[in-house]
Amino acid sequence: MSVPQYRKAAAVALVAGLGLSLTACSTKSDDKGSTADGKVTITVDCQPVGAQKELLKNWNDDVAEFQKQNLDITIKSVSVGEQCNNPPDFTARLAGGTVTDVFYGYMTDLQQVLDSGQAMDISQYANKDTISTWDSVDPALKEVFTDGGKLYAVPVKNYSMGLVYNKVLFQQAGLDVNNPPKTWADVRAAAKKISALGNGIAGYSEYSAGNTGGWHFTSLLYSQGGRVLTEDGKKADFNNAMGKQVLQNLKDMRYGDNSMGARQLLQWGDLLTNAGAGKVGMFIGAPDATQAIVSQFQGKFQDWAMAPLPGQDGAAKGTLGGGEGYFFKKDLTPEQVKAGLKWIAYQKLTPGKGQFDYVRAKPQNYPVGLPQPLLFANGSDAQKQELELRKANANLDTANFALFEATPVPIKGEPRNAQAIYAVLDAAMSGVLTNPNSNIDALLKTAEEKVNQLLAAES
Repeated sequence: MSVPQYRKAAAVALVAGLGLSLTACSTKSDDKGSTADGKVTITVDCQPVGAQKELLKNWNDDVAEFQKQNLDITIKSVSVGEQCNNPPDFTARLAGGTVTDVFYGYMTDLQQVLDSGQAMDISQYANKDTISTWDSVDPALKEVFTDGGKLYAVPVKNYSMGLVYNKVLFQQAGLDVNNPPKTWADVRAAAKKISALGNGIAGYSEYSAGNTGGWHFTSLLYSQGGRVLTEDGKKADFNNAMGKQVLQNLKDMRYGDNSMGARQLLQWGDLLTNAGAGKVGMFIGAPDATQAIVSQFQGKFQDWAMAPLPGQDGAAKGTLGGGEGYFFKKDLTPEQVKAGLKWIAYQKLTPGKGQFDYVRAKPQNYPVGLPQPLLFANGSDAQKQELELRKANANLDTANFALFEATPVPIKGEPRNAQAIYAVLDAAMSGVLTNPNSNIDALLKTAEEKVNQLLAAES
C-alpha cells in the first residue's frame, strides 16, 4: 500500500481529564526539568486510561524499563482520555499553555500548534543518535510535521480507511463474508438485509458529531473522486455532484431504507460501543478500529473483517489517510528534548518494543497482525523487522484483512485546516441523518460558505 503525501492542516484537537502517574526525581529540579545532579524529568501524555488495564500495565512497564535503561531520565505520564485526542480540549490546552512537555497530536494539528506558539523546532535533535530507526521512518510522514524546513513532531502512527464489517451479522443476514460490498449500492443493499435482523441492529453506521462526521464525509467524498478544497487550497470544493452523492447515499439508507438505526449524532466512542455490542453491520474506519472495539468496547476479533473503501459505481477513487505524532513544548532544554525523543523511540518506533512488542501483546486482549501502523519506508530494515515480528506473533486471523491489504485504494491526505472544516461538515452529516426533510443542496451551500469564511480568515 502506498503511503500518502499529506497536506499540512490546522486543527481543533482532543483531550479529556488529566491524571499524573509515577513519581518524579526526589532531587530538587529547576523549572525546566533539569536537576542539580544532571537528571532530567519530562511529562508525556497519552498514557492509557485505567479501564484499559492491559495497555496501561504495558505502558507503565515500559516506563519502568526505560527508566532502568536511562537512569538520568524520569517520565511523568499523563492520561488524556481513551482516545488521546478530543478537539476542543486540545485547543484549550494549547491556548492555556498546559500541554505536556511531549504532547500527542494529529497530523492535522501542525498549523494549530504552530499558531499557538507552543511548538519547538526539533530538527537538530531528531536523528539516529536519539531514534535509532529514524532513517527508516517514511520521509512522507516526517514531511507532515515539517514547516519551513523545520521539524516539529515525530510521527508514531499512519493509517488509511476502508469498510469494516461484522462477519457474524453478515452470515446471519445471508451475506457472503468473503464478498463484501464493492460499491455504495452494494453497501445499501447489504445494510437493508442486516438491519432486517432487528434487535436494534444498524446495517450501516456513521458519525455526525464532534468533528468525526466531517472526517468521514471527507473519506466518503474521496471515494467519489472528489476533494474538500480546490487544488490551491483557497476555496471549498465539495458543493458539487460528488458531495451531493455522499449525502444522498446516507439519506437514502437512513430514511429510505431505515437501515442506519434511530440513534444518530454519533461520535467516536458511540459508534464503537455499538459495534462492540454487535449492533453495527458496517462502518468505515482504519484497521485499528477493530483494536478499539475489542480492547475498549468488549468486542471480539473474530467477528470483524475489513475491505477496501467502496466506490460509487466501482472501485473507490480514493480514501483518506492520516495519523498522529508527538510534538515538543517550546522552551524545553536540549536534554529534555533528547530524553523525549529517546522515549518516543523506545515506545513507538522500535520493532519489538512498546507498540511493536508483539510477543507481549500476543497473549493479551490486543491485536497482533493488523496492517497498521505504516510507519516505516518500504524495504527499510525497520519495516522488515516489524513485518517479521507481526507475522510470527499474529493472534488474529490476518485473512480478515487480506482483501483490504491486497486491494489498495489511492490514499489522499486530509485538507488544510482539517479539524475546523470537519466541524463545519458535521452539520451537513447530522442534517441528513436527523431530518428526513433535509435539503442537501442547502446543507452543502451553507457548509461551503462557512468553510470559505474560515479559509479567507487565514489569508
